[in-house]
Amino acid sequence: MRVIAGKFRSRTLKSLEGLETRPTYDRLKETLFNVLSSAGMVAECAWVDLFAGTGAVGIEALSRGASSVQFAESSSNAAKVLRQNLAALGLESPVAERDAAEALRQWDKAGAQFDVCFLDPPYRLHGTYGEILRTISRSNVLREGGIVVAEHEKRFDPGEGEGNLRRFRLLKQGESSLSFYRRTVPAEPMDKENADAEN
Repeated sequence: MRVIAGKFRSRTLKSLEGLETRPTYDRLKETLFNVLSSAGMVAECAWVDLFAGTGAVGIEALSRGASSVQFAESSSNAAKVLRQNLAALGLESPVAERDAAEALRQWDKAGAQFDVCFLDPPYRLHGTYGEILRTISRSNVLREGGIVVAEHEKRFDPGEGEGNLRRFRLLKQGESSLSFYRRTVPAEPMDKENADAEN
């Protein structure tokens, strides 16, 4: 596994043996960054890499000029390798070693916002896609004009959207696909008083 382009071009990254993580292949990763770069969503942008594995996508974003990347990875083994990859490149990006939905809620509570949210859960966890899209749509973690990208197997469709997120592009490559989503209207979280009144 290697960094394709940018500051850390051709630098190798550690990976995990076995099937615990599934890296995003170079060709698909190149397609992802070509699309986002043409939309102005890489350089000087804040990213979140969910289900980050050993960090290949988030590190690629940093190599290409992203202003920051937050990582979420619940596997302690993968998170350990991710931290080693960051350290080897002299990067100090934070790694949240917890469930992606929980990490998103904590970032939202802290007022963090991102331009790009990338999610790549294990392909077999079909229900996870809807859960994460709903969590993002109900929060303010995605900035106005921001993009959510879901990597998924070609035979599975995560849907046209959840809540106020709607898919605007679907790219298929080999056995994998990328679904791109944008928010249609700003998130409008209810305050506690109104929420209690409705219950």
